[in-house]
Amino acid sequence: MWWAHFPESVGREAQAFPFDNLGQLVQAAAVRYGDKPAETLVLPNGLEASLSFKDVDHLSDAFAAYLRHGLQLQPGTRVAILLPNALAYPVCAFGVLKAGCVVVNTNPLYTARELEEQLHDSGAEVLVVLDHFGDKLLTVVPHTQVKTIVVTCIADFFPPLSRFLIRTKLKLSGLIPPMGQPFTRLPEAIHLGLQHLDKAQLLPEAAQEPQPTRDSLALLQYTGGTTGVSKGAMLSHGNLLANLEQLGEITKVYEFTYGEETVLTVLPMYHVIAFTINLLFGLHTGSQSILVPNPRPLKNLRPAFRNHDITWMTAVNTLLKALPHEDWFKPELTRKMLGVFAGGMQTHPSVLQDWEAFTGCLVIEGFGLSETSPLVTYNTAVRAGDRLRRTMKQVGGVGLPLPGTDLRIVDDEGNTVETGGHGEIVVRGPQVMMGYWNQSEETARTMRDGWFHTGDIGCLDADGYLTITDRKKDMIIVSGFNVFPNEVEACIAMHPDVAEVAVIGIPHEDTGEAVRAFVVLRKELTSEELRHHCRTLLVNYKVPTSFRFLAEIPKNAVGKALRRELRAAAASEG
Repeated sequence: MWWAHFPESVGREAQAFPFDNLGQLVQAAAVRYGDKPAETLVLPNGLEASLSFKDVDHLSDAFAAYLRHGLQLQPGTRVAILLPNALAYPVCAFGVLKAGCVVVNTNPLYTARELEEQLHDSGAEVLVVLDHFGDKLLTVVPHTQVKTIVVTCIADFFPPLSRFLIRTKLKLSGLIPPMGQPFTRLPEAIHLGLQHLDKAQLLPEAAQEPQPTRDSLALLQYTGGTTGVSKGAMLSHGNLLANLEQLGEITKVYEFTYGEETVLTVLPMYHVIAFTINLLFGLHTGSQSILVPNPRPLKNLRPAFRNHDITWMTAVNTLLKALPHEDWFKPELTRKMLGVFAGGMQTHPSVLQDWEAFTGCLVIEGFGLSETSPLVTYNTAVRAGDRLRRTMKQVGGVGLPLPGTDLRIVDDEGNTVETGGHGEIVVRGPQVMMGYWNQSEETARTMRDGWFHTGDIGCLDADGYLTITDRKKDMIIVSGFNVFPNEVEACIAMHPDVAEVAVIGIPHEDTGEAVRAFVVLRKELTSEELRHHCRTLLVNYKVPTSFRFLAEIPKNAVGKALRRELRAAAASEG
């Protein structure tokens, strides 16, 4: 089957790592790579600071000790991390994992409503937050189970002079709002944790801590589904380690020089792609991760490219399309780049071809979901000199299943369709989630007979290559981020002058898809007034870019909006 088309030396099964949990992965990286820089934060003004592999291990040990002994958290307690790409992220995330607690990845761009819903659903007791976002806490935290707030500054872990300059500028600019809630600063939390670690060295019995196993819950990665209700995909230490092992297997032929590579981390680490590939796999390979806290405007990436020889990166279609049009972005900036791992949304063939022609650097596409840690398939590639090349002509498809992954295409009755036929993609493998957090019915609906039903429609060719052809669910993907129509519709319907609403995705040249709302009004409203209303309730990428006002929304016999008719109407507009 498809494994016959794996590059030579890639096995049908991935080689297991000698780790029982992700904390051990961090410890092994610290031993192997020591004082080499692991995480480097590069600010738009060119200031930067780094943590070594030893630093990440030691500081995350301290944060774990703070959680376990300072806060007396029990294993399995959820800790929400509300951070952009910052040096505090790996310290806190690995500290949570080492403490046997559960990371709840949280988008810092969420509105107060969205943040409250996720904190409430996860039952998070601790919230780690960047001081920029403190204005959301006063109205949100009292309605959740959060008991402790840990606050970090983007300047944390910078050298003293740079830290002073950054904090002074932020203070004078008025960008740091009051917290409105009691909090502990991250440096103080780490100091308290270090004090416990010092005591533990004198009292060895105090150092004995329960260790997570591969079956222990590690991460709640929130996603959606056919209902549009946000759900936490439960990913275990074993799920995430399995996906790393699969990555390790397929990248053998890339001839990474462990301890010498440099990865550009533009995608936020709270996104499952960057969490697994940039953070976890980057750590395992000893890569120096160049963190960009905010890629907008794109000139914010200029210091990262100019100051560092990037050898690989993750990206989405939007970024690959836009970068070559930046005046400062020159082909020589990618002269050391081996390849780009693209996901989150389909990379348009024209974008892929333009990027490769401009940079000479191969784009490697795959297919994945939050529920699969995330990778399911990949396009095969092998090393050719200082670049990668495709092993088969694959533009527009998403490649072969990963080693150890089973994949089928099924019809509505669950029967396997013939080769080349279209149907729902179902997946089985060690990277598939444990289920949905507190959503037993949704888990039972999507996890059947050991197979995860993705809700995506595709087909397999005779060689086992997968092509995505449609989505069974109505999810919209905007620049790699999931948007669920029901959520947007619910927010628009809150406006007292809206009678009915239906939301669809429409093609968009820059973001892959954009959100369009069809609205029936009770009284006159403008598009801008509705857009302003949405911006108070939704993160920017969920806000409709266009509105269409109708006398009536087409519905089926039970009153459900017929989105397919709305899509057809949108397509006819051109």
